[in-house]
Amino acid sequence: MTRPLALTQGDPAGIGPEIALKAWLRRDDGLPPFFVLSDPDFLARAAARLGLDVPVRVVVPENAEAVFAKALPVVPLSRRVSAEPSRPDPASAAATIESIEQAVALTRSGEAAAVVTCPIAKHVLYAAGFHHPGHTEFLAALAAEDGRPAPRSVMMLWSESLAVVPVTVHIPLKDVPDALTQDLVVETGRIVAHDLRTRFGLARPRLALAGLNPHAGEAGTMGTEERDVIAPAIDRLQAEGIEASGPWPADTMFHARARKGYDAALAMYHDQALVPIKTVAFDDAVNVTLGLPFVRTSPDHGTAFDIAGSGIARPDSLIAALRLAGRLATNSTPHS
Repeated sequence: MTRPLALTQGDPAGIGPEIALKAWLRRDDGLPPFFVLSDPDFLARAAARLGLDVPVRVVVPENAEAVFAKALPVVPLSRRVSAEPSRPDPASAAATIESIEQAVALTRSGEAAAVVTCPIAKHVLYAAGFHHPGHTEFLAALAAEDGRPAPRSVMMLWSESLAVVPVTVHIPLKDVPDALTQDLVVETGRIVAHDLRTRFGLARPRLALAGLNPHAGEAGTMGTEERDVIAPAIDRLQAEGIEASGPWPADTMFHARARKGYDAALAMYHDQALVPIKTVAFDDAVNVTLGLPFVRTSPDHGTAFDIAGSGIARPDSLIAALRLAGRLATNSTPHS
């Protein structure tokens, strides 16, 4: 029996419910079986509101695969969900968090093959006392073993045509130069190379590292981070047998010919990574968390409160996330 994927509900006032329902309607397009961790009555109401013919069936994880062909399997939460589309409400935060916690627990126990997460709104969770910077950091905390620190996790945005990793993530741009250290660049490169080998099956992953400054610092005339931080980090990665190159000017790294020269691009800050992939693969890019002892993927978009409930949300990125999660879970050798 194939283990199903555990799909979290995300923020129920966003487009998560709609794209989950629409993804199930495309189950014959090669999707691995999945179940949703949510309130089944809420999902049934959402399907009726959207005019989607999606029967909802309450299941335990082990029965999800058998149900998947005829109904959307839902593993119920302990809390009811009463959110309205486009009206984010901190009252929904507890159910959103429980959905994530249960998905991780079921995956770690072997009852699910991987975690796939629908989008959350961090500001809604913060209002309810959530203290993690984001999804990735929360998942790392959930992965921590008793008495051991949380594993270092890395966010990769992946598509068939481009994979990018921001070395620094959710911090103000003005703080990036101080946060960018040799150790951070090296540790990020190690995790990316490891997971490209063990999860994606690349025998010798090629990493291309961007510079921080225009023209990669122009020999130190436009900044010294390339000389003092990034280049020495590349030397250290190469000394460990990792095929790393750079630092390259970011403005010439992402055209089609340049992308053929590497398997993943390491960018030095958030938008340096996300702008190119959202330009190249906006509808089908996938957020993958590297460094965890389980597979986690997510659509590469947010809650889209502005269109929630309108029926126009596209499930493409979620479908890509489900497919990739199934692929990675089949072939993975996880971090110890």
